[in-house]
Amino acid sequence: MSGNTFGKAFQVTTFGESHGPAIGAIIDGCPAGLEIDLDFIQNEMARRRPGQSSIVTQRKESDVVELLSGVFEGVTTGTPIGILIKNKDARSKDYSHISEKFRPSHADFTFTEKYGIRDYRGGGRSSARETACRVAAGAIAKLFLAHSSITINAFVSQVGSIVLDKKIEKIDFSKIESNIVRCPDTETALMMENFIKKIKKEGDTVGGTITCVVQNCPTGLGEPVFDKLHAELAKAMISINACKGFEIGSGFEAATMRGSEHNDIFVKEREKIITKTNYSGGIQGGISNGMPIYFKAAFKPVATIIPEQKSVNTKGEAVTLAGKGRHDPCVVPRAVPIVEAMTALVIADHLLRKRKNRL
Repeated sequence: MSGNTFGKAFQVTTFGESHGPAIGAIIDGCPAGLEIDLDFIQNEMARRRPGQSSIVTQRKESDVVELLSGVFEGVTTGTPIGILIKNKDARSKDYSHISEKFRPSHADFTFTEKYGIRDYRGGGRSSARETACRVAAGAIAKLFLAHSSITINAFVSQVGSIVLDKKIEKIDFSKIESNIVRCPDTETALMMENFIKKIKKEGDTVGGTITCVVQNCPTGLGEPVFDKLHAELAKAMISINACKGFEIGSGFEAATMRGSEHNDIFVKEREKIITKTNYSGGIQGGISNGMPIYFKAAFKPVATIIPEQKSVNTKGEAVTLAGKGRHDPCVVPRAVPIVEAMTALVIADHLLRKRKNRL
């Protein structure tokens, strides 16, 4: 199986399955001399872990990160960093009823068609459990980016039809972790929480949108052709389980605008060139321009639902199945740290790649 490695200069390879003994990651390219804050890494893991509130899956995983290599006396050595996260609360028996059935909108059918075999326990390699590896690696990328004062903040901006109607400049990032939805507006967050609880009670699921903002990103990150910075961010987001859409800056709204409205005019303020508006989302020509980078990632409803659904089995025979086990009624609250982690991996990768382009 290919496609398990992300990045070029700051490279991450993940491994493991949802119900195997452990999952993990190998980071190659992290500079030597970076102080590793294990408490920070563990806090990032806690933001993603299951069982953290009443509106997420109740699988109980502590997600303790074990560093196997690449760190000596709390500092990176420049060699590959090995990360291990043991699975403690897998209940494989919860999935025995679908061992020969294809769940609607899951990877069951496509995985079987491609490889001729699949680990049906929680989705195996296709499970969102794999994203724990990304968060661990992303936490180390964040520690690296902190040396350049680059900050990344993601938050839930929509659940179903409930939308946070606030401009980016008005968002107080310190309020993101003040509620279980991770929406930085108390009133909107409560509406979202109640709606998710209602959906959960009905045995159904709902989708949502996450907005992410990168501040203090320097100019010059990204390559002008295939490795455009926004293209890299798009791939990073769409690679996350359940992510179905990506838009940066003005996004799809740009299709309704004129060039005279959309163009970001350059001005000089305090000896620095900036743009008066930021419809570009901080990236022009595939390269960062120094303005805040902001984008949205849309997530579909979780495919596992409680009501019975029609499908077929491995023989093509009609079957009926109902969801069992522990699943998120809405993925976006736990996906916030995953979006931040993947963003950090992209920015860290291109920050290191930029250093090779100029003396």
